[in-house]
Amino acid sequence: MAHHKSALKRIRQDAKIRLRNRYYKKSTRTAIAKLREMTDSKEAATFLPKVISMIDRLAKKNTWHKNKASNLKSKLTKQVSALA
Repeated sequence: MAHHKSALKRIRQDAKIRLRNRYYKKSTRTAIAKLREMTDSKEAATFLPKVISMIDRLAKKNTWHKNKASNLKSKLTKQVSALA
């Protein structure tokens, strides 16, 4: 167990951040799965920017690596354009 006030605070902060990261990662993964299941091209085209925004947010916060985010965006964009 930590002995310094600053270490205890860091533990509290890490717990909050971990929960927040888990929430955003899970909701983004759910949105990606929802987008992959879509068959209507117009619906998918309107939903794609929202998903890309979620992915970019995770990459900006270093929750996901920037290359992972880039690969995901590329694959999703290809899939949506193939529906059209």
